[in-house]
Amino acid sequence: MRIVSIVGARPQFVKLAVVARAAAAGEIEHITIHTGQHYDHGMSDVFFEELRIAAPKHHLGVGSGSHGIQTGEMLKKLEPVLVSENPDWVVLYGDTNSTLAGAVAASKLGLKTAHVEAGLRSFNRRMPEELNRIAADHLSDLLLCPTETAMQNLRREGLEDRSVLTGDVMYDAFLADSQRAQRENESLRFSWPPKSYALATVHRAENTDEPDRLLGIMRALEQISSELCPVVLPLHPRTRKALADLDWTGQRVVTIEPLSYLQMLLLEKNARMILTDSGGVQKEAYFAQVPCITLRDETEWVETLDNNCNVLAGANETSIIEAAFRSMKAGPWSLLYGSGDAGITIVKLLIAQRNHATPYNPLACQLRIC
Repeated sequence: MRIVSIVGARPQFVKLAVVARAAAAGEIEHITIHTGQHYDHGMSDVFFEELRIAAPKHHLGVGSGSHGIQTGEMLKKLEPVLVSENPDWVVLYGDTNSTLAGAVAASKLGLKTAHVEAGLRSFNRRMPEELNRIAADHLSDLLLCPTETAMQNLRREGLEDRSVLTGDVMYDAFLADSQRAQRENESLRFSWPPKSYALATVHRAENTDEPDRLLGIMRALEQISSELCPVVLPLHPRTRKALADLDWTGQRVVTIEPLSYLQMLLLEKNARMILTDSGGVQKEAYFAQVPCITLRDETEWVETLDNNCNVLAGANETSIIEAAFRSMKAGPWSLLYGSGDAGITIVKLLIAQRNHATPYNPLACQLRIC
């Protein structure tokens, strides 16, 4: 059996690694197409090296651009590659423009598609990611859900017959790779003692492209650094440019270059709190049982909000600061994202459904592969 995975952005590489390892264990031919959505070394190559993923067979080199230009270029370049590879399955990950382009290209060619991390909803259609994930879910043949909440969302949209609860591949990755990061921490050493700092990430367009929101977040991070603990901020290229355009001159936030995946895991596990607008980092904070403050007005990962493990603070300076001072009251955390075998479950489902011609029955499929 031949599987083609389509990826293009940093969060997708982590999910890809889990599925690629499971495919290799099952002696399945697995091919990666990299759209080039994230293309510099710190945002792409280092992840393939560190996660020990085979280099992509196809690199489309699309690069950056507006949503329409970027997605259209991906569609144009994906079609001939998918025709030549003719896979049994096209596997899509998450909610990026690469996900959307892969779903459209594969479905128009009549190829079977599976969406990893299906069923997430923020219910904010102003988010490009929300539109991408909805379209990918409705176009895909097999919807691989990380949580029961995701399953419920798909039931409401009439997609239950294509949906399977698999657990979260990012939890698989966290369990395996955080241990590796700890073993290799001599080479990943940082100067901040455990629980002495806050870790922040800011990259979403809703924050970086809105000066008032970005300035509110940065002012809050400065005050937390001044009154509570140092804030360490690995700067995404988009955020660096936005701050330069605003002539931001903060003094207390410690800005550093983007981190590799293992470096990020190590900083997350040892942080006093995490402040982020990333969906993946919210989950990793939850896995690590570190209090999280989400710099958005909504989250797809609503389960993390229980017991104040994650708090929605938006971009409001006062709300962010108040949440930071309350963060030590977070917990307890629960096991919400499976048992660490999502990758194996997904590959077994793909094998079981390869030649499936009758209406899809997820319960029967699950019973066959147990």
